[in-house]
Amino acid sequence: MNQLAELARLIENLVRLGTVAEVQVQPPRVRVNTGNITTTWLPWLALRAGTSKEWDPPTVGEQVVLLSPSGVLAQGVALGGLFSDANPANGDREGLHRRTYPDGAVVEYDFVAHALQATLPEGGVTHLVSTGGINIEGPITHNGDYTQTGNQHVTGTVNVSEDVIAADISLRNHRTKGVTRGTAVSDGPTP
Repeated sequence: MNQLAELARLIENLVRLGTVAEVQVQPPRVRVNTGNITTTWLPWLALRAGTSKEWDPPTVGEQVVLLSPSGVLAQGVALGGLFSDANPANGDREGLHRRTYPDGAVVEYDFVAHALQATLPEGGVTHLVSTGGINIEGPITHNGDYTQTGNQHVTGTVNVSEDVIAADISLRNHRTKGVTRGTAVSDGPTP
């Protein structure tokens, strides 16, 4: 009878549901509450952990599946990604890949509407480093101020609704002196 009880315990421990009780980032481990048991420190499943790596630690309270080879919880692995009442889904339809962060940032791709969107919380900063260049095809709409360091080359027409100012000289309001009709060249503009 004792062997049957031990065998039943091992079978029950092969696959269990639980919630993350604690998170340790170095080395990457979690402790899981499952039933009335809290496990020892266990590894969690990452999407990639080879030459390509993905770092996204689980959070306390996140629901996980605990897989334990041979039913030994101390050899278990936590597989996260189960929605729960405490952590409900952040989407409600097919065709949407959305990542929501604790600070309110959202990055999503809607492959039905063919739309990519990233929204950062108030004061959020985007920093992109691409020393080989950035190529954008398609129209660009920009709202807000724009500051550039470096040269700009434009092929095509530049339309400006207000004015262009170069070295304190207004393109719209500048005046030249020494103007004469004919083949003479006027003096330079005055600020």
